[in-house]
Parts: sequence; C-alpha cells; structure tokens
Amino acid sequence: MIDASSAVLAADSTGPSVLSQLFGSGLIGVREGLETGIVVMILVAFLVKSDRRDSLKWVWTGVAIAVVMVLAVFAGIHYGTSTISGLAAEAVAGVASLVAVVIVTFMVLWMRGAAAHISGDLRAGMGRALELGAPAVLALSFLAVGREGLETALLMVGYAENTSGSSWPLVGLLIGVVIAVVITIGLYFGTVRINLQKFFTYTGAFLVVVAAGILAYGIRAIQTVGWLPGLNTRAFDFSSVYDQSSWYGTLLGGIFNFRPDPTLLQVIGWVIYLAIVMTLFFRPRRPQDSSPSSVETSKVETPAA
Repeated sequence: MIDASSAVLAADSTGPSVLSQLFGSGLIGVREGLETGIVVMILVAFLVKSDRRDSLKWVWTGVAIAVVMVLAVFAGIHYGTSTISGLAAEAVAGVASLVAVVIVTFMVLWMRGAAAHISGDLRAGMGRALELGAPAVLALSFLAVGREGLETALLMVGYAENTSGSSWPLVGLLIGVVIAVVITIGLYFGTVRINLQKFFTYTGAFLVVVAAGILAYGIRAIQTVGWLPGLNTRAFDFSSVYDQSSWYGTLLGGIFNFRPDPTLLQVIGWVIYLAIVMTLFFRPRRPQDSSPSSVETSKVETPAA
C-alpha cells in the first residue's frame, strides 16, 4: 500500500512534490522540536529556580552537541543512500527502514508512558548532575536532547529514501523546528497556552501512521532484493485511476509513502503494524497514570514572572 518512488521498483512513478515534502517533514519537525524544546525548558527552568544559572552554559553546550549529532545522522541517511543504486540501494534502504521503525515505535510508545513523569525525572536527574559537576550536566542535556533528535532523524528515513537526495525534507524539518522553538519560548514565558497532552497524543498517532508507511516501504525494498517473497503478488492495483502526479498523489506519497499497487505482504504488514501499535498507543491508562502529579506534559513548571 505504501512505498517510496524508486526507479528500481517503478520506472513510471513520480517523486513527491515539494509541498508534500515540506508539509510532512515540517509537521515532524514541529512535533519532535516541541518535544525536545519542552525537555530543554524543564532543565533550564530547574536551573533558574535553583539559582544555578552558571550551569546553563553546560546545558546549551550539550544541546548544541546533540543537534550536531542529529544533523550528521540525518545527512548521512539522506545523502549517503543517494550515492548507491540498484539492489544495493534497495537492501540498504530496506534494512534501514525496518531498523528505524523498531526504534521509532519504541520511542513513541515510551514517550506516551514517560510523559506522565518526565518533568520530575529530568529535575531529579539535573539535581544529581549538579552534584557531580559540569560534565554530568552536559551529558544529561546531550542525552535528553539526543534521544529525541535521534527519533526525528530516524523518522526522516522515509523522506531520505523517496526523494532522491532532495533537500526539501531538510528545509521542511528546519522550518518545523523553528516553529517549535517559537512555541517553546512562548510556553516558557507564559504567552502561549496549548494542551500538550492532546497535542502529543494526536501527533504521536500521526507518527505511528508515518512509521507504518516506512515499514511497508522497507518490506517492498526487501522484496525487491529477493530476501522476501511476493514482489509480484499485488494486493490490489488501481494505478489506472490514481494519478500519482496529482496534488493528492504527491501529498499521500510524500507523507505516507502511499502507492496504488502495493504487494500483498506490504498491506498485511501495514495493517498488522497499525492494529498492534495503535492499540498499545491508545490503551487505557492505569489508575496511577491519571493522578494529578502525572499530567506533566500539559503543564511544565517555569520560573514565575
């Protein structure tokens, strides 16, 4: 059902439009950027309230190193895969996509549970880091931001593979991150109010659907190499009435890797993945998860004005 455009797989397919590349990667940038921004905001607010502004430079140093690492990972995936072709490219793309799905799925489900106490965990971690010294503060901020950033880079695998080295996904991601930074600053100073719990629930579900598309793409790539059977077994094919170069075709293809001629194994994998992960993602919270102290994603403590 879903796959990136590829000369090996479909010579007549067209790449996703600039708009779809910007929109999909931009939305990921806003979601992941805001999640990362909240982590940084919690750390900064804790230091300010603790009158430890002298340690802020180590937080920002850790953040900067993490950002450089994430950009390097994304660039390696995005441009590195465009330097190979043929079955080797499909093999690399397929394996990278499947690995990305596993890691991103774990991170999305982990964040859903960890969001309930992430603020308290970060403050406690920073308290211990301050006792150990500057290297510990730097390491804490690097790991906290790097973890979120790595998820972002892996989510971009689908765009890296289906845009033939295009830079538009990176542009969209950066635009989304800038928007997230503005929102985070507004949250910090109390000028912006949003329901973060709902925001992360809706965008988390969106990321699950994106990951399902990456999974289906990976399955088809592996089938092309011959490591999985069924490349010529189509679940359905409505290519004759579906215009992949249209606005809706490029939008669905660019964001969700949708194609009108999926293999049966792609559809099975896509459906099973969504059924299992969405069930886990939306499962009812346990009683302790709904306590007042647990809803910290929708209200982050910042210095009083």
